This record gives sequence, C-alpha cells and structure tokens, in this order.
Amino acid sequence: MAGRALTTIGFDADDTLWQNEQFFRLTEERFVALLGAHGEAAEISGKLLEAEARNLAFYGFGIKGFTLSMIETAIEVTRGDVPAAVIAEILSAGREMLAHPVETLPHVTDTLAALAGDYRLVLITKGDLFDQERKLAQSGLGDFFDGVEIVSDKSAATYERVFARHGDGPAKAMMVGNSLKSDILPALAVGAWAAYVPHELTWVLEHAAEPEGEGRYHKLADLAGVHPLVRKIGQDC
Repeated sequence: MAGRALTTIGFDADDTLWQNEQFFRLTEERFVALLGAHGEAAEISGKLLEAEARNLAFYGFGIKGFTLSMIETAIEVTRGDVPAAVIAEILSAGREMLAHPVETLPHVTDTLAALAGDYRLVLITKGDLFDQERKLAQSGLGDFFDGVEIVSDKSAATYERVFARHGDGPAKAMMVGNSLKSDILPALAVGAWAAYVPHELTWVLEHAAEPEGEGRYHKLADLAGVHPLVRKIGQDC
C-alpha cells in the first residue's frame, strides 16, 4: 500500500452499518407514554434529553446510560413518587434494547466486501463495550475488519491515534459515518478524508453544521457510494 493516497478506511457502526437510533426513539415513545400522567410528551422528552446530556460524562454513550437517564427523568417528573412498577418497566425496556437483533443497513456487506483486502478496514465506534461487541458479533461483519476500536468518545485525538495504530496516519485514511459531530468533523481536523452518509434518524446531540470549503469532505447518499469515492480519490491523487 506504500505510495497510495488512501490506505485505511474507518467505519462508524451505529446507524452507519446497522440500525440503532430507531430503537432509542421507540423506547423513548414508550417511556413518555408511561409517564403521560405527569406532563406533556414534549416536556418529558426534553427533560430526558437534558438528563442524557448531563450524564454523558458519567455513563458515556449507549443503552445503559440511556436507561439510567430514563430512571432519573422519571424520578424528576414524578417529584420522587415514581412507582416501583414504572422503574421495573424502564429496566425491562433497556434490557429489550440490549437484546434486540442487529439489522444491517443497505449496501453494507457489498461495500465492505469490495474494499476488504485492498484497504485496511477499521471499525471505530463509541458506546458500551459489551453491547458493541455483541452487535458486531451478531452482524456477521467482523471478518471484514482489520481492527476494531470501541472508544468512549470520538475526538480529533481519537482519529490521530487510531489511524496511526491501524494505518499510515490520518492523511492516508478516510472515516465513514452518519454523525457530522463524531465521525466527520474530528476526522477532518486531523487531515483525514471523510465520507458523510446521513441516516434518517440522528440523535440531536450528534447534530452539527456541514463543513464548507473542505476538499476532503464528501457527502454520499448511501454506503454504495463509498467504493466509487475511494477509487476516484486513488485516481485523482
């Protein structure tokens, strides 16, 4: 791979390779209905989002932190009078999320198969270690990857370290993902290429503005566009 413009490709997991956010949304709807007697749906959802944002520094990303944030919100909106049965229902909903079958997104297998062998493929995902390992195993995609990095958060330093460990540094790497905040902007910040593949559902705390005037940034309709983009970069550089 020496001398090539692009040697390493990182892939986000949740909502890039498989469905994730839709299960959070469905569980949130269930949670809001459970507490419907204690406030308007928008108010309860807003308080839950506030709790999630507060708790990221303590619990990190993932279902377990989301479940704890739901419990905290239930205590808040009921002013401490939340019934034990409601807590049990919230815990049950969290367990159901953790046990939900993995649903891969369109073009995932074909794209990874087309790239594997010619490029170093690295899965770079944040969240709960146990749950992310479970989803990767159930997805059947593990053999495509030369490396797997499950991190607490995604920052410029994360991509600097991961692309140095698994490749030839950020300058010869591309990050593919659905989050501008976590997958795209920090990768661009260290000189990597970035392919933004929007998902119809993206958590509000992952929203960010698209970069302007950035030559290494590309927006794709779906994962099917990744292989043609990678080939074009190789031809142009």
